Amino acid sequence: MGDVFTVEEVNLMCIFDTSGRENLIRQLSAAVPDYGEQELVEITMRVINRLSNMSDDDFHALELYPEYEDYNEEQEV
Repeated sequence: MGDVFTVEEVNLMCIFDTSGRENLIRQLSAAVPDYGEQELVEITMRVINRLSNMSDDDFHALELYPEYEDYNEEQEV
């Protein structure tokens, strides 16, 4: 299926509606002008490019679940 998305890319996509590839691309594209941080713009553009180059079947095969760290474990160190 090609490249695997990074944790940051998956978490970004999960902010939006991930039920369809084209809709997700539209939502990500619409959000870019609101981003003030260049790094976030670059991540978003990379995601849009990769989504644009994959098929709908490949998109639906993705497991798009945000990854969360357990902050309680970090505090117990």
